[in-house]
Amino acid sequence: MSSEWLSLVLFGASIFIYATWAGRHKLWFSAILIVLAVFIILNGTLFASNYFTGDGINDAVLYTLTNSMTGAGVSKYILPGVGLIVGLTALFCALAWVLRVRKHVRYSRRFSALAMLLALGSINTTPAYQQVSKLIRSQLAEGSSDFADYYRVPAKTMKDSPPNLVWIYVESLERTYLNNDAFPDLAPELNQARSTAIDFSQTQQLPGTEYTIAGMVASQCGIPLFAPFDGNVSGSMSTFYPRSVCLGDILKANGYENHFVQGANLSFAGKDLFLKSHGFDHLYGLNELKTMVDDPDYRNEWGWYDDTVLDEVYQQYVALSKADKRFSLFTLTVDTHHPDGFLSRSCQRRSYEFEGKDNKSFSAVACSQEHVARLINRIKASPWFKNTVIVVSSDHLAMNNTAFKYLNQHERNNLFFVIRGDEPDVTTSDEKRSTLDNGATVLDIMGGDHAIGLGRSSLSETSLSSAMPELKARINAWKPDIIKLWNFPKSISDYQVDTQNNTFQFAKNSYKLPLLLKVTSEHVEPKFDGYITDPLKKQLSKFSLNDKFVWIDSCYKMGNVWRDDLKTDLGLCVANGNLGSTPVITKLPFGSSKGRVSFDKLLPSEATAFDATIAKLKVADTEISYPSDTFIFQLPGKPENVKSVSGLSMTEAWGRWSDARLAPAVTLTWQQPLPPTFELVLTAKALGDNVGKPVSVKVGNSEQWISLDHDETTVTLQFSNPEHADAVVITPPAPEDSTLGGIEGGPLRKLGVGLVKLQIHPINQ
Repeated sequence: MSSEWLSLVLFGASIFIYATWAGRHKLWFSAILIVLAVFIILNGTLFASNYFTGDGINDAVLYTLTNSMTGAGVSKYILPGVGLIVGLTALFCALAWVLRVRKHVRYSRRFSALAMLLALGSINTTPAYQQVSKLIRSQLAEGSSDFADYYRVPAKTMKDSPPNLVWIYVESLERTYLNNDAFPDLAPELNQARSTAIDFSQTQQLPGTEYTIAGMVASQCGIPLFAPFDGNVSGSMSTFYPRSVCLGDILKANGYENHFVQGANLSFAGKDLFLKSHGFDHLYGLNELKTMVDDPDYRNEWGWYDDTVLDEVYQQYVALSKADKRFSLFTLTVDTHHPDGFLSRSCQRRSYEFEGKDNKSFSAVACSQEHVARLINRIKASPWFKNTVIVVSSDHLAMNNTAFKYLNQHERNNLFFVIRGDEPDVTTSDEKRSTLDNGATVLDIMGGDHAIGLGRSSLSETSLSSAMPELKARINAWKPDIIKLWNFPKSISDYQVDTQNNTFQFAKNSYKLPLLLKVTSEHVEPKFDGYITDPLKKQLSKFSLNDKFVWIDSCYKMGNVWRDDLKTDLGLCVANGNLGSTPVITKLPFGSSKGRVSFDKLLPSEATAFDATIAKLKVADTEISYPSDTFIFQLPGKPENVKSVSGLSMTEAWGRWSDARLAPAVTLTWQQPLPPTFELVLTAKALGDNVGKPVSVKVGNSEQWISLDHDETTVTLQFSNPEHADAVVITPPAPEDSTLGGIEGGPLRKLGVGLVKLQIHPINQ
């Protein structure tokens, strides 16, 4: 019996035995319900992860969930996500009802214990538990002592007059799609281009290389991307794998101008940081291309379509070639992104039928490969092709998309082929290799070293994939060694902070603010805010009684936990201590300053203080109240004399936008009726079509109109309030869909006016 079926049988048997023969007992009922709920949550997580990756709970899930989601096309996953949450909740309620349904059966310790053993067995045998356990073990294991025997730092020298490089990463477009026997006429243009190339047919995928940024790191640095288990440390650090020498570093050292062009937001998953850290000075993404594209409205959930991006790549290729520069030009497509891809409007073939019906993922492949092949042919037809090497590779194997089950019926490998203009060569290599070898192979072709990290040139050396049949296991064993390449410090004392540039530096490492550091006797572990990760105060609430920490963040956040005098302070503070006593909190001056962290004078931890602190850390932002007669919209929550708020979006560095998707108007309701006569002083601004148009401000039956500009404007209105109204209602005239300040690719907000401050001044009659 397979592990999946065995776990389900044990799960069902536990429910049946307890509900039928165990009888009523509150302690046993609660314990078994919790264990069975863990089973449900684990398998729900596996289902959700598999929907995203097609490979269950792996490092791709861990990295993506702990990284910046800016630029992510997440809206296609919202409905399935909501459905999953509703389904799990319903299943849990049904489970609780079934376990309690038998009232007349006498309590039996024997059957209760048997049900518990079966429930524990169901967890132990479920693949979800096994995958999570494996992931945890790989993160916590000690580094293998032989990692250094295989990790090679490449020389930065290259031959004289090396060629220019164009590298095309094709999103999820694995080599399997190019199997014409399996998928007839799916990619004829790209297959034609491949027929003129050095083709590497056995490029496998290893752990830590299964998603876009990981695939890029693997191909350029020769190492998997492994981040610390409980938090991403890439997008908020100043450098990415600082101890690694990658392809971009070598190219830059040899006079190359390195360019990268893509349609999505560069900040997604720390891609911009990786590239900037390793030799790339010219980056173009969603925001950078806005002023360069012909049609600013022609885009998909992730960004610009492939035809737009690859046209821009060719224009840059021509400009750089005409300028007689030594350059590399990397690009990344997006139209073949799971779950079903996107169709750009210039495709000749916009539909691909498989098994008698149109398949969206196959159609996206058929479309996108046209644009890739067109770019290749344009470069080959140019007068500069003889001095160019073209690389085409998938960033990773396709994840769970609408073609996934058909791909799994065949041998699956990543795409990697090289077209040489300098020395044309048409061969097919069947050597077993991995994406770790891609950068070393390209470097070898261009007259450089034959190895990068764990990667080996497939033209000069033997891949570790061929030399080590157990390489996947070795990669996981090397994970702690690879994580050390981030160069995390082991202690903290002196630091330098720059509140103007939002950076915090210690032990030669620099981090973006806000920042939380967990300090142990062995290492300092950084934690960061992210769009879908917990806020830092919630992460801090998970620390134990004596865990030491350093927290650099807005002063008011610390004030809400420890100091009332900081509750409305918008500056930055640093706190260090533990959760069992009041930490040392220091307000930071504007600009650059130095300080020192010391835990020598910590007060003894107290359980009562710990419990009180945890309770405050867990208070939701919407429930926070601060002592002020002014509504400061930069602060989370509301003033103590305000009862409720509706129609406002999230807090930002300057204030909050109205969001008509939440409510058509912003309504601020006070605890008590507003004064009979008062002045309302409002500092606000407007967005887009709302600029210059009348904005309604209403108190009871009294309505006045104001006009706002792009920039912050302060207006004063005088109101009479004979009805004893307790609310101010602000209605924007023309709310508009916008991704401003939100998550690119996520649900649009409908923004109108931006509120900064609001004050009520009674007028004595």
